[in-house]
Amino acid sequence: MSRHSRLQRQVLSLYRELLRAGRGKPGAEARVRAEFRQHACLPRSDVLRIEYLYRRGRRQLQMLRSGHATAMGAFVRTRGPTEESNGEGAPGTLSDEDDDPRRPLDSMRTPKTPLDGR
Repeated sequence: MSRHSRLQRQVLSLYRELLRAGRGKPGAEARVRAEFRQHACLPRSDVLRIEYLYRRGRRQLQMLRSGHATAMGAFVRTRGPTEESNGEGAPGTLSDEDDDPRRPLDSMRTPKTPLDGR
């Protein structure tokens, strides 16, 4: 069995730290496990994505340790018959078009106008 790389050791350490910090906070341990399982299939060669997720995890760890966090939740998407028929979801749910994190918010987009003013 090969030894873990430095980045792998850092990720495993972060996982343990997040689990420890989440003890006693409702939903924290399940959320940590779910996040890590979701991204477990990332290829080792995707170092930029792994480092991004590692930094994001470190920030979440700081928030959990700060003492201000009492629980750890997640937004859950529900699919119902009304959402499929009229295209609208229940309040607080996300739509498929909002899935892409690279897509800027609609309110931040600028309208396309010709350069010559027509």
